Amino acid sequence: MSGERRRPRVLYVSDLGYEAKGRRYCDEDIFLSGALGAEFDVAICPPLAAEHLMDAFDVVVVRNSGPVLHYLAEYEAFREAARARGIRVFTDVTGRADQMGKQYLLDLFRAGYPVIPTIDSAEDIARLPEAPDYIAKPKLGADSIGLTVVHRDDLAGLHYDDLLVQPRIDFQYEVSFYYVDDVPQYALNAPDPAKRWELQQYQASEDDWAFAQQFIEWNTIEHGIQRVDACRTRGGDLLLVELEDLNPYLSLDLLDEPTRTSFVDAMKQSVRAAAGDRQPGPLRGAAD
Repeated sequence: MSGERRRPRVLYVSDLGYEAKGRRYCDEDIFLSGALGAEFDVAICPPLAAEHLMDAFDVVVVRNSGPVLHYLAEYEAFREAARARGIRVFTDVTGRADQMGKQYLLDLFRAGYPVIPTIDSAEDIARLPEAPDYIAKPKLGADSIGLTVVHRDDLAGLHYDDLLVQPRIDFQYEVSFYYVDDVPQYALNAPDPAKRWELQQYQASEDDWAFAQQFIEWNTIEHGIQRVDACRTRGGDLLLVELEDLNPYLSLDLLDEPTRTSFVDAMKQSVRAAAGDRQPGPLRGAAD
């Protein structure tokens, strides 16, 4: 009817067929896209179709789109097109962390943030603490793609083109903090360091959330989902492992119902705010 208010259109980007160890991306995206469908007109598309479809939508929600390393040129083209055409993307394409690769780990370490020590040059090996082993990984890596374990004696012989090196930390456990925009939502931890994706809900302290918040503030994202991954050292400190601002898996199936509902409500509110900033073009084939 002509007097009805049009529901915002959401293009939900997901690689429903992507397989990852310990995670079922498709289940999470079926649930989330369905939840958004209560308030938005939602269409799901694979990552490589997003650039061609996005003009007809109010906002593009990028969720479990798989490692962009597999389609890096198309991913960069999507980001550039969204910026050039004023397309609102959730999470904002202005992210400074995993959206841009792993360079931010080096930048944060050099700036004095509590990050696992990180170098990208043989000249900086002395800045790394002594450790039994070290991790070498590509700056554009994801899901441990290209990751290798090396001894300190081998560090000088590495080819540091687009490579980061960190000590292999002996930690108590990993913990992840989940945000919508700059608002904390919930935390999960993996009690067994050898089982990264066997997670449980975690009662984070005020100090824990303050640790995570400094990275959220550094990233200055207005609309979107971010996950701050950290490890608890044997000494009790937290060190940043990763700031995931591209397509973080959310482990929603592990949450209690009130926490999951609260997260979904926060996401709807943020998506609606993002959608309100844009008026899309007509759907192709729509009647005049």
